[in-house]
Amino acid sequence: MPSLRPSRAALHRSGPLLALACVLVGSLSIQLSAVLSSSLFTTVGVLGVSGLRMAIAAVVLLALARPSLRGRPPRAWAGIVLYGVAMAAMNVLFYNAVAHLPLGFAVTLEFLGPLAVAACGVARRRELALPALALLGVLLISGPGGEADLVGILFGLGAAVAFGAYTLLAGRVGQDTGGLDGLALSVAVGAVLLLPFSATAAPRVEAQGWGLLAASGVLGVALAFSLDFLAVRLSSTRVVGTLFAMDPVMGAIVGALALGQSITAAAITGILLVSAAGAATIWVAGRGERPGGSVREVGA
Repeated sequence: MPSLRPSRAALHRSGPLLALACVLVGSLSIQLSAVLSSSLFTTVGVLGVSGLRMAIAAVVLLALARPSLRGRPPRAWAGIVLYGVAMAAMNVLFYNAVAHLPLGFAVTLEFLGPLAVAACGVARRRELALPALALLGVLLISGPGGEADLVGILFGLGAAVAFGAYTLLAGRVGQDTGGLDGLALSVAVGAVLLLPFSATAAPRVEAQGWGLLAASGVLGVALAFSLDFLAVRLSSTRVVGTLFAMDPVMGAIVGALALGQSITAAAITGILLVSAAGAATIWVAGRGERPGGSVREVGA
């Protein structure tokens, strides 16, 4: 399997920009996969669809990476397992939050996870303005509102913790493995954890539904997670944590183009703010941040 470990010198300036490209394509893949699989939610169930997509992605990645189970130190296995747990938890907790809260509110709560990762990794206090600007943009795009449900808020905060762990562990697993083998094993762990949902949902999937699930699993999990994983290797968890604010941006754009949903003036303002925060993050990172750095490294 070819190595995904980039040359730090060669990517000193281009890495953050390449990371942005990975995040954008990964986010587009996630939104398109949601459009593909949304028709299955009523018959298969949201968690059933999530588990089946994870299982399909695990099969694809394991076939491509063909990871070896031997020769890995305990630290590497711990990172792989925790990364898989974060993936599974992120899915289950977020969808439960959506069941109790408006979608925009749930998205905003979940983004607090990578936002915290980005904030903890800043080298100078004034750089806190960048993740804060991204959060403001996400608030404007998502338009959180409606009645606050304590159970939903707890699920949303749990999803934020899982999303933050997902962001951090991408860097750790990436440092321990040079290719996609660690990611493939982590997705397999996530698929096993979601097996109770996918196993009970599989009999409810009709023939044409499997095609939608296959496309959704490849786009929304296998490709998207691989690009997130590569983005951290190209830049750092701090940069990628801020760039994850592009998810609601892409969601608003795909919703408008594919589903005919309108974009409000506030959402347009939010998109501009997130774009500005992303551009500034890339500029700051290109000036001196080391590719692949963890939060501890960036903040040193």
